[in-house]
Amino acid sequence: MIKDITIGQYFPGNSVVHKLDPRAKLVLTFVYIVMIFVCKNFVSLGIMAAYLIAAILLSKISLKMLLKSLKPIVIIVLITSVLQIFYNTDGTVLLELGKFKLTTYGIFMAVFTTIRIVALVAASSMLTYTTSPTLLTDAIERLFSPLKVFKINVHSIAMMMTIALRFIPTLIDEVDKIMSAQKARGAELDTGSIIQRGKALVPVFIPLFVNAFTRAYDLAFAMECRCYRGGEGRTRLRVMRLRARDYITFAITAVCVAGIFISNHFVAAVI
Repeated sequence: MIKDITIGQYFPGNSVVHKLDPRAKLVLTFVYIVMIFVCKNFVSLGIMAAYLIAAILLSKISLKMLLKSLKPIVIIVLITSVLQIFYNTDGTVLLELGKFKLTTYGIFMAVFTTIRIVALVAASSMLTYTTSPTLLTDAIERLFSPLKVFKINVHSIAMMMTIALRFIPTLIDEVDKIMSAQKARGAELDTGSIIQRGKALVPVFIPLFVNAFTRAYDLAFAMECRCYRGGEGRTRLRVMRLRARDYITFAITAVCVAGIFISNHFVAAVI
């Protein structure tokens, strides 16, 4: 399960999605997340699902890798779906067992919520899969640059966010190595009750935190040795410019957003 977490990983490529301006991808991801919550029926949700599928196909990211990013949230999706079935009693009753009622509205809400969560995680994963940490840092700094008027150190915020994202795969590998080492010493991490498993994870978390602080100190020391002083006066190898493909993507997104508002207005709502 640990190796299935792919958040923060970048997969180099030469696809259309990889070539999009990172600022455009950040804005589009934010718009996508907002519009997912605006969807009120399966028609509008289907528009956003089609939009995401098209982006995945154009990015040439393997389906296996995308499914791996969804694997850690399977339990969350199942719990949420079951809760939707239990707590939504409107609609036609299909099955009734005591106080439990299985209704058409409950099933619709379970499916609707599942698609929404999967789309949110997949869209967020697509951003990190197709954008390098360096470009992501520059994009965040450029988008937040108006905050400099309020004396906010935008560069430091962008750097911290990107470093945190960058070290997620490193920490995941570290956890896997520590767990393998503990199992080789006879530790039983996969057996016993929940309390016993929790106690067994203590020898994993302690070296993990020690190694994390050691890595943070080494990184800070390396940046200090290279006379790193932040974003003031820095030049960049790549100058970001919005190109024709970015404007075309914005136009397609605007059409999809318009389609969502139209479907929400004319089609019966599920939520």
